[in-house]
Amino acid sequence: MPLLFLNEKSWATTCDHTRADAAMADFVDVVRAVAKEDPAETSLVSEDGLTSLEIAKDYPIGKWIGASPKNHARWLRLRALQNRSPVRSVYPAPDADGHLEYRHEGEKVLGLGAAHFMDGIAVSLPVAPDWEASSVSLERSELVELDDESLEFDHETVDVRHVSSLPHVDEYRAWIRELSLARAATGRQIWERRADLYPHLQFLPRTEGHLTGLDPSWVVPARNCLERLEAAVALWDPATRHEPEWQTKVTPESQTRREVCRFTDLDGERRLFELHARFTPGMGRIYFRLVPEERAIRLAHIGSKIRPDL
Repeated sequence: MPLLFLNEKSWATTCDHTRADAAMADFVDVVRAVAKEDPAETSLVSEDGLTSLEIAKDYPIGKWIGASPKNHARWLRLRALQNRSPVRSVYPAPDADGHLEYRHEGEKVLGLGAAHFMDGIAVSLPVAPDWEASSVSLERSELVELDDESLEFDHETVDVRHVSSLPHVDEYRAWIRELSLARAATGRQIWERRADLYPHLQFLPRTEGHLTGLDPSWVVPARNCLERLEAAVALWDPATRHEPEWQTKVTPESQTRREVCRFTDLDGERRLFELHARFTPGMGRIYFRLVPEERAIRLAHIGSKIRPDL
């Protein structure tokens, strides 16, 4: 389901009404172009309802609608899409992003951050140079629980998919078309589609229960973590590198806890699956071991940090 997240920073700016009208015409064209690929499922997500938005300073959307018959027709086209608000209404759990903060040029952003968190697309009014690109860089701060259960902030720069013109939509058209087939919305779907989605990841049978019982707030973060692991292993050449060049944080288990990471492998032998990647909120972990002879990694545990009795 394509989720289009409205970038609130591109609204209520200082520009004349003529420019605002032109920006709204482009905005409606862009949103409808995305929706055309999957009209029944596309949603425009905004922090506030569309009718309460201000296109430019002192230029509310109601005034724009009444300014001309063309604007009214564009409004009807926009209203044909499902609008969901606030942004948290599309999260898998109400507090799913409580550990995250996104900023653009030092200013906290909701729509852009949600587009990255939910792996969707941000959409902007084309009123400033910042919104003329097909991706936007954000500063992402994540509160991470470490293996010793202490907390620390992890900071990184991330890029979010972004559209504000029809050429931007063209860049993502293939991705949008494949989205409904390639993305799993539940842990059960991740398990059932694992061979197609993650050809370089092998799953021990025990992980079926982990995925089918996955907390809803962990579906998107776990799926994203699996995708990063898959991308890293797909580029791995075991002949030249001991392990893949990871695209997410991967560390071995501490010496004092290594024994809790031993599991029965596919051939019946007990082996160490101590490497692990993290996902949040909470102490989400994916434990695995390298299988260089098959250019793969084998997963043994997906869920909370392993406890001695698991």
